[in-house]
Amino acid sequence: MCHTGAWFRRLHRAPIVGSMFAVYAARIDRDQPLTGLELGERPAPEARPGWSTVTVRAASLNHHDLWSLRGVGLPEDRLPMILGCDAAGVDADGNEVVLHSVIGQTGHGVGPDEPRSILTERYQGTFAEQVAVPTWNILPKPKELSFAEAACLPTAWLTAYRMLFTNAGVRPGDSVLVQGAGGGVATAAIVLGKAAGLRVFATSRDEAKRKRALELGAVEAVEPGARLPQRVDAVIETVGAATWSHSVKSLRPGGTLVISGATSGDRPSHAELTRIFFLELKVVGSTMGTKDELEDLLAFCAATGVRPVIDEELPLDRAREGFERLASGEQFGKIVLTNS
Repeated sequence: MCHTGAWFRRLHRAPIVGSMFAVYAARIDRDQPLTGLELGERPAPEARPGWSTVTVRAASLNHHDLWSLRGVGLPEDRLPMILGCDAAGVDADGNEVVLHSVIGQTGHGVGPDEPRSILTERYQGTFAEQVAVPTWNILPKPKELSFAEAACLPTAWLTAYRMLFTNAGVRPGDSVLVQGAGGGVATAAIVLGKAAGLRVFATSRDEAKRKRALELGAVEAVEPGARLPQRVDAVIETVGAATWSHSVKSLRPGGTLVISGATSGDRPSHAELTRIFFLELKVVGSTMGTKDELEDLLAFCAATGVRPVIDEELPLDRAREGFERLASGEQFGKIVLTNS
């Protein structure tokens, strides 16, 4: 259960002074990451020039949070670190807002020479009652989206949006293979691709997830490695080593493979280099997205009725359950943590 004082503050929405309830990385464990996850009191954000404090209403989990607990992008000298990249909430003026998770992209609120980073690599994250970010990183939340829906967009859905429409450059009528249906980015790519008029194919080891992919608009969902009825214009790859060879072989000549993650490892047994150069395939790396792309994604969802797929909503004090579900790979869509 959560700390009594934190629960009282959330229930009555009183100003938070000094400390707040949060979910944070206390230790790094590369083999058993959840052993370093703790829930409890942490210092509330302090005012700083160029930054704003947002009262968090909803925040969503990403695999980035699990990687942080393994020490990827998060060295031990920055612990304890409140986890969470994504959030929607209310700013000090009462405006409903969404956070852009990339810090230092333009220098706003940080030093001009500070490299780009994702929230929680350098700064305390969103799994808390409040979070502070550069004011530049705050966007208005469309009234059409709930806090939980908006909180799903800044990492996984923004990543999928950029992969499809910026880096793959697909157009209505094109075909796309999405590997690993069920994950946050993959699920977003299926929904966004369908809404944009793409012919979407999907893979999953799990029959139930393949069925869900069809319900979301995929024209066909197959087991990883299965032959597709046609070669595709683009592949959305987040799985990595386990599906890499299949992704390359599924592309038409001149097609594009866009990769933003490697949850199964980053060293495939077959790199398929001969096929890549002979068929003049393009391999494009993709990380997150820009603030302008997030603004476009928010507008797209508001205008079209497209909504993020939410697997489960949990109160913040049950965050460990959400992390365990994410680590197991059982989820389909996003897991959202809420503050009442």
